[in-house]
Amino acid sequence: MKSLMSTKPLESVETPLLALIVAQGSTTAIDPGVERAVAAGDYKGKKDETLLVYGSGKAQRILLVGIGKTNEITRSSIRRAAAIAARRARGLGTKTFSLAVTKEARGSLGAAELAQVLIEGAAQGGWQFTELKKQPEDPKPDIESVELVIEAADKEQAARGRRIGDAIAAGYLFTRNLQMLPGNVCTPSYLAEQAQKLAAAHGFKATVLDKAQIKKEGMGALLAVAQGSAEEPRFIVLEYQGGGTGAPIALIGKGVTFDSGGISIKPAANMEDMKFDKSGATAVLGAFEVLGRLKPKINVVGLIPATENLPSGTAMKPGDVVKSHLGKTIEIINTDAEGRLILCDALSYARRFKPVAAIDAATLTGAVVIALGHHAIGMLGNDEPLLAEVRDAGERAGERCWPLPLWDDYRELLKSDVADVKNSGGRAAGTIAGAWFLREFVDGFPWVHLDIAGTAYLEGEGPSHAKGPTAIGVRLFTEFLLKRAGA
Repeated sequence: MKSLMSTKPLESVETPLLALIVAQGSTTAIDPGVERAVAAGDYKGKKDETLLVYGSGKAQRILLVGIGKTNEITRSSIRRAAAIAARRARGLGTKTFSLAVTKEARGSLGAAELAQVLIEGAAQGGWQFTELKKQPEDPKPDIESVELVIEAADKEQAARGRRIGDAIAAGYLFTRNLQMLPGNVCTPSYLAEQAQKLAAAHGFKATVLDKAQIKKEGMGALLAVAQGSAEEPRFIVLEYQGGGTGAPIALIGKGVTFDSGGISIKPAANMEDMKFDKSGATAVLGAFEVLGRLKPKINVVGLIPATENLPSGTAMKPGDVVKSHLGKTIEIINTDAEGRLILCDALSYARRFKPVAAIDAATLTGAVVIALGHHAIGMLGNDEPLLAEVRDAGERAGERCWPLPLWDDYRELLKSDVADVKNSGGRAAGTIAGAWFLREFVDGFPWVHLDIAGTAYLEGEGPSHAKGPTAIGVRLFTEFLLKRAGA
């Protein structure tokens, strides 16, 4: 999806569909049909409310999208309204549409951030996945372009926001498509190939460790998870050098391309959704797509441990003890607590880069869904300023985080009789116990863990989103990195 910009008056915009984001209680006089509908009380501009009329001017159709009350307008609400508009445009079968925001519906947003979030929202709402279907039911064309209709005075600032929005949209769509791929297509080696293609396209350095190299590196926890599968694991390292010789930010993503639970096997119902257990890894790759397009002045390293988790005669078993990359031994209590095992080796590996900060994203625990539902990322870490910085980035990105405690008392949950630590503390405080396990392997750098198990994919349709993957983390990572880079 490409973006365009126009400074024409709304009534002069020639388009198959003009989507106009409107605040509650405000009016617009761009077309007689719209005026009649508003005057009759058919449309009030409430949040998510839409009204479609056939235009009498150059716009063939006009779609009003309500954003709600003016005192409640935020980046997220505008992004959501743009997504609703794009979703409706795709449903109408149009390949291109124009998008504008009335003055009252802008809130306090400047032209740059307005353009950015409009494009982000359009990418979100316009997405569909039909690559694996020979004959899609009721096929609708992809949205090829969105035209932002802006004031002439805003053109320069809007162009700056448009550039960021385009890059984030590309990273978002890249991630979402990867998330959707099933385990027989997106294997650990496939994920590594995509990372190498990304690096080649944008000039990154990419290093991929195969099974033998992982073993030589001493990543015993990653190997333990992988040993039940015929598919070999991969450890992926991406390096973006945009800020001279400074220490990098480390982004770490859990890359379990399919998770059956291993010997501690999951219930059969909805197990197909466990292809989404690679969502942390795909978010890191999406963030690197954004970096490649924007080229901010910052150094970033991406670390992705990739494997399947399957039951077999060679799979790790409850009661096994494995040795991690850091050297600590781990008693396996539950083979379905595998994400923390592969991440602990990645966190240990990160030490060689001496990162100024590390953020990991992982579909780590079902417990975070019980705690926070599907609306917030669980956030834990060892550095309060970094936690606040990540939380602020999440607010700007519309990927909100909520902090949970990592008090020393919780360390008792992971005490083992036979090893340095065990990989599961039971049902109580499951999200905290998972993060505490990871903390055991963080050595010498500020770190934040994002548990995205409740937000990585959605089980149903909504007015602004399709069923399935959300690409959670791409916008948050980008907002964090751009602010760090001073962009």
